[in-house]
Amino acid sequence: MYEEIKQVVLYVRYSSANQTEQSIEGQVRVCSDFCQRHGFRIIEIYADRATSASKDIEKRVEFLRMIKDAEKKNFQAVIVYKLDRFARSRYDSANYKYRLRKNGVQLISATENISNDPEGIILESVLEGMAEFYSAELSQKITRGLKESAYKHNSIGGAIPLGYKSEGKKLVIDEETAPIVRQAFEMYAEGHSVADICRLFNSRGYKTSKGTNFGKSSFSKMFHNERYIGVYQFHDYRAEDAIPAIIDKKLFYQVQARMKSSGKAPGQFKARHIYLLSGKLYCGHCGSKMNANSNGTAGYSYYECYGKKNLHKDCHKRNLRKDFIEDIVINDAMSLLTDENINQIAEVTIRTNLHDIEHCTDIPAIKDKLHETKLSLSNITKAIENGLAPETLVKRMVELEKDKKALEEELKKEEKKVSYLDKEQVIFWLNQFKNGDIEDADFRRQLIDLFVNHVTVWDEDDNHFKVTIAYNLTSLHEKTYHLKRGGRLSDLSSMHQDSVSNPIIQGTLLYHTTHCHLKPHQWRKFNQEV
Repeated sequence: MYEEIKQVVLYVRYSSANQTEQSIEGQVRVCSDFCQRHGFRIIEIYADRATSASKDIEKRVEFLRMIKDAEKKNFQAVIVYKLDRFARSRYDSANYKYRLRKNGVQLISATENISNDPEGIILESVLEGMAEFYSAELSQKITRGLKESAYKHNSIGGAIPLGYKSEGKKLVIDEETAPIVRQAFEMYAEGHSVADICRLFNSRGYKTSKGTNFGKSSFSKMFHNERYIGVYQFHDYRAEDAIPAIIDKKLFYQVQARMKSSGKAPGQFKARHIYLLSGKLYCGHCGSKMNANSNGTAGYSYYECYGKKNLHKDCHKRNLRKDFIEDIVINDAMSLLTDENINQIAEVTIRTNLHDIEHCTDIPAIKDKLHETKLSLSNITKAIENGLAPETLVKRMVELEKDKKALEEELKKEEKKVSYLDKEQVIFWLNQFKNGDIEDADFRRQLIDLFVNHVTVWDEDDNHFKVTIAYNLTSLHEKTYHLKRGGRLSDLSSMHQDSVSNPIIQGTLLYHTTHCHLKPHQWRKFNQEV
């Protein structure tokens, strides 16, 4: 399930206002036990004491430090005791989960499988998706400005490669670190292994451009970097001899030739599998989660029943090929992007957004105080108009005016922290999302996050396979696909039943035919024995 995760950090938070919450120490203990079971190495613990998730995010110093540290990409996951330890505001949760994900970092709850209620999941998925969309849109505008800088061969931000430093927007050679780069290229061209170079550099106390020790992966990016031979590259703009060269071209291409002949670049890693149904896939026989796994020798990835493998339950559920089950769910979810459902999603999003603002911020309380203040001012004004104007009353009026102004400023400050979503804006994004690429990994993930609450799978006695998909849109029925193993796609039929909360479906199922819109190569997967 978490094969790609090696190093993690813990984030724990304790609000003294609620004495029933797990203490910091209790949260750390539960999270540490979770990490030990899954073989994670904890490299740091971030703890905010006596702070509320619904107050100023700026006051959560350790939380913000953790978000910033994620940019260093030293860890692959943040472990929390419960998801509400991360953030109670959906907007904050979506925003900061998006920032973590951009840096390849997962958010994992040590005590929860599926987060929160369906409507909340929809809101968070929409917020995150819109953040990505508008970020991409904004980046296009920024890119145009950056290109102007690129044409001047100016440094446009980002990490400065080892061996260089920035002076007046230009990259210049750093004479202190440039020899390290030259030595790395020379040693690799002479036949030294990356491991040998790595050991030598670390023994001498050399550091990467980020100030960390060298690892095997450090050299893959270095040896491919054409800036070392003076090439300036920005998107489709490329200029030779635009910056000072550290490596001569002959040496550079010797290194390229050796990397090519070796079959892979130094420090190259296998592509990570993204298991889209992690935490959402259940065994229909015993009710356990289906965890992700892979078979390196056979070259395929699959889901297996956790109860059968780890809890020694008397369960006979067979493993499920990853692509097989994910394609079924993806294509079924894709069919839900109708105009009617898009409108419903927008309504749910707006309603839940307003609910969260009312219950997870101080805005309602400030508005109540402001209303009371204005009412008191109105009463005093009426009294003065009626000829009642004692000195104490006038003094009180001045105080209330000050209170009113302060509350109005506080309200503006709080409203800047939240996002009031517009229905038309949400519908516009969903219509853009509707045209997404079903083969794109990020699009597939967003689609499942948006629609799918949980999936339940069974092996049937008559050699049939059954999968039931429960959706976050509660107005939608669950869908169950019934398929003969090794059969033809024409054998595929669908069964509908009203949504139930239990992952193990109960009751009578009503059969009727439906179509599953898969691409030709995806159709073939249905014919494979799982």
